[in-house]
Amino acid sequence: MISAGVDMGTQRVKLVILKDKQIIAQNQQFSGFEPTKAAEQAFEEALQSAKLSREDIQHVTATGAGVNMVPFSDSTISMMGADARAGAYFFPSARTVIDVGAEDARAVKCDEKGAMLDFVVNARCAAGAGTFIEAMARALEVELEDMGSLSLKAERASPINASCVIFAESDVVSLIHREEPKSEIARAIFDAMAERVASMVLRLGINPDIVLVGGVAKDVGFVASLKRRLGMDILTPEEPLFAGAVGAALIATKRAERRQ
Repeated sequence: MISAGVDMGTQRVKLVILKDKQIIAQNQQFSGFEPTKAAEQAFEEALQSAKLSREDIQHVTATGAGVNMVPFSDSTISMMGADARAGAYFFPSARTVIDVGAEDARAVKCDEKGAMLDFVVNARCAAGAGTFIEAMARALEVELEDMGSLSLKAERASPINASCVIFAESDVVSLIHREEPKSEIARAIFDAMAERVASMVLRLGINPDIVLVGGVAKDVGFVASLKRRLGMDILTPEEPLFAGAVGAALIATKRAERRQ
């Protein structure tokens, strides 16, 4: 059984091909102004990597913000449903999956089979998503990829307002003028973001084990802050960015099996 899943994110398109529920190819492209074209390119490059043709793929399921912009998909699934499937796929003990992407964050409760039981979404403000880190890195004049390691050097955090990116950036500028160490400001940024995400998760209710996916899951600074805020360990797959696509591909496999 060969299936594919595509996650149409706001910044990147991610595509995964599964064979007998094992990942055999994956590809990502910037969405840009032509997300449909990016999806086509991701599909073609993944197929080339797996040495397959489109006719070899028995079902394609799409998910993400641009879920309806995938002309080659056979079905769709919500991001919450895809996250639940992916979390249980990577870690069978997973019961809560947190997904923090570029524009929003969500948390999902799932059962032992990866079926979604409940969810909560925080899409009202970028202060709880990856764009918040990007904006703060610019204000701090630090490379985005250096923010996490820089924050780990801090012994304490300077308080900032995380209710809005604009207010937070103003606070960061004030701290810079007070010559606060950049490491402490960086930690404050991650702590503030973790506070928003943790508040969202606590509204849902936490059932361990907790799995963190999405692009922000690769940021060691945010992961450390979220662990401190929740007071428990967090599991992260090797490629958290592709979790949505993996979940969609698993759904595609299930739907293809039903048709046979």
